[in-house]
Amino acid sequence: MSDSWKLTAFAGKAAVRDALAAQEEAADWDHEIVIAGFEVADDRPDDWRLDAYFPREPDAADRAAIAALFNGKAPRMTVEKLPETDWVTESQRGLDPIRAGRFHVHTPDHAPSRAPGVVNFAIPASQAFGTGQHETTAGCLAMLDAMKRRGTAVRNCADIGTGTGLLAFAALALWPRALATASDIDPACVGVVEHNAAANGIALGGGAGALAMTVADGMDGALLRARAPYDLLIANILAGPLVALAPDFARAMVPRGNLLLAGLLQGQEDAVRRACRRAGFRLAARMVNGDWSILWLRKRPRS
Repeated sequence: MSDSWKLTAFAGKAAVRDALAAQEEAADWDHEIVIAGFEVADDRPDDWRLDAYFPREPDAADRAAIAALFNGKAPRMTVEKLPETDWVTESQRGLDPIRAGRFHVHTPDHAPSRAPGVVNFAIPASQAFGTGQHETTAGCLAMLDAMKRRGTAVRNCADIGTGTGLLAFAALALWPRALATASDIDPACVGVVEHNAAANGIALGGGAGALAMTVADGMDGALLRARAPYDLLIANILAGPLVALAPDFARAMVPRGNLLLAGLLQGQEDAVRRACRRAGFRLAARMVNGDWSILWLRKRPRS
């Protein structure tokens, strides 16, 4: 593997959260640099760190790019070279299981739940995020469960930016006769989804009750267009793309169709909701999980 380096900046929770949002809005961001925010310790909830991962040793320009994400004086930073390993995989290894709605998500290191009515998914550490640990993924699972309990019927669904395939798997568990499509901009996710589908007994294919996987940028994919219109679209991505994609979501959806959005911080919710309102959606329900908003919207009949 190539060299991997990590730059860590220490700051308060609000400052790190604002830095994550600033990176998302940066049009010229170098996407070889991957950033994430974490608490420093459980007993210090307001002390956070921002980790930035590089495929090279960070130089002065790289340090300046991270510093520019913070308002005012740049925080203290440290740099370290990482061992030759897949840091995404290692960061997810041994994760504790999570419960969201009726879903129990665990890595293969943990046993499935034996509780009645629970749907188990085994998602290993992999090269794509989406094990259920992040608040947005867990929130989407809980919201999907709530949609089912409130009587939502789904015949044709798509998971945009699927990552590991988990949310598409959950939709098929709730609506087992639906047509289901999963897409991601990253071709590496195809193999990840296929592996996870086999491990969880999810059929792959184009028929009812099976999952069709494709590579696409947003809604711009031949398979996504061919299988429209949808009565459920799931997009757990980022606030900026959600705003930009709102009209595309509306065009690809039946009247009264359901749109489940996540990946947006609470401070970004207003912008996402405005874009969706302009595209013809109304809010059906919202959930807050940690700092993140999860939105269930429905397309207006005459939009």
